[in-house]
Order: sequence, then structure tokens, then C-alpha cells
Amino acid sequence: MNLNRCLLAAGVLATLLPASLAWSQAKKDDYPSRPVRMIVPFAPGGASDTVGRIIQPAMAELLKQQVVIDNRGGAAGNIGVELAVRANPDGYNFLLGNVGTMAINPVYYVKFPYRPLKDLIPVTQVVDVPGCLVTHPSVPAKSVKELIAHLKANPGKLNYGAPAPSSANALEMIMFLNATGTKAEQIAYKGGAGPAMIGLLGGEVQMMFVTFSSAVNFAKAGKVRMLGMISANRNPALPEIPTMREQGLDMVVGSWQGVFVPVGTPQPVVNKLFKFSVDMMKDPLVVKRLGELGIDIVTSKSSADFVAFVKAETERFGKVIKDNNIQTE
Repeated sequence: MNLNRCLLAAGVLATLLPASLAWSQAKKDDYPSRPVRMIVPFAPGGASDTVGRIIQPAMAELLKQQVVIDNRGGAAGNIGVELAVRANPDGYNFLLGNVGTMAINPVYYVKFPYRPLKDLIPVTQVVDVPGCLVTHPSVPAKSVKELIAHLKANPGKLNYGAPAPSSANALEMIMFLNATGTKAEQIAYKGGAGPAMIGLLGGEVQMMFVTFSSAVNFAKAGKVRMLGMISANRNPALPEIPTMREQGLDMVVGSWQGVFVPVGTPQPVVNKLFKFSVDMMKDPLVVKRLGELGIDIVTSKSSADFVAFVKAETERFGKVIKDNNIQTE
């Protein structure tokens, strides 16, 4: 009797399994069939939120579904990352991660229980927010070469602003100081790069690295002096500002952002999201609005290429943190 029941159950299962697989495949083929959530791991108003809100309409149009932005700031972006890791891996939750949350935090926050490359799937890069070196107008240097000379003549006497010792802004300055054999004192500001920029405007600090979009209007108004871009090319919004490479320093660092989904998301869904993400960055309005802010559109050739890129960035910033004995948490 038990054997007969087992055989009957096996027969029923064999009948239902193809139907279940067909239903699952149909769900993948119909993706997306409901609103999609974009997790932005920072508060409204920052660079990540700005990019998210610019690409949101284009993505919604391509997906033919509503795209809801969910700002989850705090803990240097780790709160948003944890939310993304814990989200249902069905393609309806994706993270707009950046260099800080994906490449710096995993090295700096050694006790954080999640790791982007283990718990999230990198889909594609979408933008690179170029950075720049800016100084207070009271600093006499009008070029990177002159700033290096000024720093060498005044070792440790200049201050530089940064949101935190582990921030991209701080690590970029450490790279610069190491490359030039100069010294300066770090002043950390809580709340992101905004307060640090206010400190620069007020003369509390004399220099800092910051995103181009955060400094361009102040530079045009003469409130700060922009000395060099840390991007590969000059920025069309201020084409007269040379790159660091043009001034003898091989320093190219970008505050990139990209799309990530939880591990377990079906590969067909990842493939679709990759295509949608790349296509949305070709939208004329997206191109126009990002261009006005000096933000470069950069998409990956494939998800695998983005994985390799994130790994390389993690290793690069990890080396800076280790070599300079930056205390990790």
C-alpha cells in the first residue's frame, strides 16, 4: 500500500513539475509585470540620488512599469546595501551602488556581514561622476604643479576636507599626497561631502577632492579654484581645466555608479535588466541632463566585465587603506 502511494505521488510530481517549470519560465519571460524598486543607499539630494532620479523616467518607460526610488541612507550606505541583499531575488529590487558602497566599504567595514561580490550580482555600470581637485582662493597655487610646490614649502600646514577617513574623497587625497611626497592634515566632516565643501568655502580647509558636479558652480563663481580633473578626459562643462594626467600625475579615479541585484536573481532576468539599463543610458533626455552636470555615461560591455571592474576597484582602494594603516571598523 505504501509503495503504491509512493508511486502515485511520484507520478503526480512528474506531471506537475513540467507545468511548474513552464510557469516559472513564463514569469521570467513576462518580466517585468509589476513596479520595480530602485534602492538608493543615500539620502535625497546627493550624487547617487541625483543620478537615480535622472534615469528613473527612462527606465520606467523601457520597463513599461513604475520605478520607485527607495532612499535608504545611513552607515555610509551599508543600510541600503543590506536591504538590497535581503530583498527578494526576482529582479523587482535592484541597488544603485557606487564606488563607496561597493569597493571601499567592503574593505573598511570588515565586520559588516555582507559582501557585494558575494551577496549581490553586478549587472552594469551606468555612470562615472568625475572628481576634481579644488582649493580655497587664498591658496596661491593656480596649477597642480604650483600646489605641489606650495605643499612642499609648507609641510603639514594645509588642511583638506573629507566626509570620513574611508571616503573616496579622503582616499583620493591620500593617493595625491603619496604620489607627490607631500603632507597635509585631514579634517573630517560628518554628513557627506556637502559639509566638507562648506568648510572649504569658509576657509576652514584649503583643499579637497570632490565630485565635479558639486564644485562646478562654485568654480565658475570664483568661490573655489579648480586645479585638475581626476577623470581620463577634460570635462566639457569646464574644458579649460586640465586633467591630472596632463599635469604629470597618472591619477584617474571615478565615483562610478552601477546596477546590482541580489544573488539568486534568475540569469534571464539579469540579462534583461542589463539590456534595459544599457538602453536607458542612451535616452536623449538622460544624456542631456547628465551632461549638464558633467556626469559621464559609462556602461559595461557585459555583466562579467562589471564584476571584474568592481573587483579591481576593491583591490585598488583596499591597497590604499592597508598601505596607509587606515583604521578599519
